[in-house]
Amino acid sequence: MSFFISDALAAAPAGQQPGIEGMLFPLGILAFFYFLFLRPQAKRTKEKKQMIASITKGAEVVTSGGILGKVVDVDDNFVKIEVSDNVFIQVQRQGIESMMPKGTYKAITKKVVKV
Repeated sequence: MSFFISDALAAAPAGQQPGIEGMLFPLGILAFFYFLFLRPQAKRTKEKKQMIASITKGAEVVTSGGILGKVVDVDDNFVKIEVSDNVFIQVQRQGIESMMPKGTYKAITKKVVKV
């Protein structure tokens, strides 16, 4: 008699297979993680790739560092962004986090100039 294993489990036949019932719980866990984590992440990745591909001259963007600017020039790998009057930076296309609505850059620069 074992303290951790009950006598009923210890007496079960050794050659018995669990069958499909033994696979339902692990498959359910896998499906749960797929729909909760993997699928939404793949969707966000696809949306970001589409957004990066659609960057054009004149678009207003925010970089991953939080810098707001207006796209002046677009290359295959890099984007030139105007962050202030005659102040430009170059960032990688993947460094752009999101696109802003038209007029955001202009509204922000007006607030900065007034202060």
